[in-house]
Amino acid sequence: MSQPRGRPPTRKGTTLRNEPRSSADDTPAVLPSPRRSAFSPAADVIGSELDLRLTGSHVVHALTPGFCDAASVYLLERWRREESAYAVADPPQREARRLAVRVGADAPETWEGVLPVGEVIVFPRGTPYARALTDGHAQLLDTVDAHTTERLKASADGDERIDRLLQVGSFLVVPLRSRNDAIGFVACTRGPDRGPFTTADVAAVESLAARAAVALDNARRYERERRTALAIRNSLLPGAVREVEGCRIAHGSLPAGQGTVIGGDWSDVLRRPGDRVSLIVGDAMGHGPESAVAMIQLRTAVRTLAGLDIPAVELIRRLDDLASETPGASFATCIYAEWDARLRTCTLVGAGHPPLLRGADGRTAPVPLVGAGLPLGLGAGGYEPTVLELAEPSVLVLYSDGLVESRDDDIDHGIARLAGAVDEAALAPPGAVDDTLSAVCRKLLHAPAGPGGGDDRTLLLAELTPAKD
Repeated sequence: MSQPRGRPPTRKGTTLRNEPRSSADDTPAVLPSPRRSAFSPAADVIGSELDLRLTGSHVVHALTPGFCDAASVYLLERWRREESAYAVADPPQREARRLAVRVGADAPETWEGVLPVGEVIVFPRGTPYARALTDGHAQLLDTVDAHTTERLKASADGDERIDRLLQVGSFLVVPLRSRNDAIGFVACTRGPDRGPFTTADVAAVESLAARAAVALDNARRYERERRTALAIRNSLLPGAVREVEGCRIAHGSLPAGQGTVIGGDWSDVLRRPGDRVSLIVGDAMGHGPESAVAMIQLRTAVRTLAGLDIPAVELIRRLDDLASETPGASFATCIYAEWDARLRTCTLVGAGHPPLLRGADGRTAPVPLVGAGLPLGLGAGGYEPTVLELAEPSVLVLYSDGLVESRDDDIDHGIARLAGAVDEAALAPPGAVDDTLSAVCRKLLHAPAGPGGGDDRTLLLAELTPAKD
């Protein structure tokens, strides 16, 4: 248990880092370099990946087995969840999640049964872990504390490896701190056959922990931003509608650039009264969150307007008015389709580029719209409906610019290239896996881009089947 400051420790077997110790224990013959000599090369890659688990793994691999016999990294659960701090500076207990563990040179799965990564553990006040977090100082002991010993033996279910693991000659707990706040700790042990941790060893681990804390904080920030981006992206995807009367649907999106998860593309599928269905693909300029937010507003507006059951042209005209007043939505393009299987009609209104249609003859071609329409937000109007009468099953192809645009090629060539790719993808042998609509959609999305192409890709395929007489 903790000793009063300024006094030598009186409890047998326990020595704290911040208590006076013999000078003979403090200075090794040669001070180890905290990055090159004391730790393995894994220390040099700490912070190279914006990933909490990988960063924790790098830390324990840097420490074991060269520096110590076992090492673990824990993160405070409140910090990991970005919840408010404790109401008091020294709470009765701390909850921390095991981020990484390594015993000797063993693989993590070797100890997964008794020391599972991801386990949340409660550390009461008075344990060396809680003291390190509260005081902000490393805790150096001659043996593992009683609380840890009892907890590990209780969870070991007779596993003899735990008894060997608890045969410790030196035990070190170093807090992880970021922006003056405790975020977790690193724990290291050495067996009785190795020399105890020295003051220089403690300083080396403190230096390692400082670098690790920065890396962990960066990783948490990145993961938070990624979760936010994924939430935005998922909100732009169609809902659960996959099939309605006379219409089977497949859709997908592919962000541009490595690591990019959000942009201005969106698609949606909406049920309409009378077993009709509305299909739409939209695209705003740019790839960042501003474009995504603009498209969220437009997507929400489409859903609201569709619920009013107004004609397709009136819907796009109102969307155009809204886009002119929405930051980031000007120059957004979209293609809107409304399919009525009973009437065998598909009504199209375009604001930027034409759709494709694969007819009964097996050929895919652009649909000549009555009025191609200018992008949304310009307030120019001029939107007109194009009504197709389909007597035979057909496939409607709605797409964003990323599938046809290229800096080095004419857009008409890009549209023709996409039409050819649809025909090629749809010609798989009967019964083959690629004969499904979803497989065709995936194949088209992942096809090589045209020269200079690098925009987000969104694709919606709708297999339209007219109702029988």
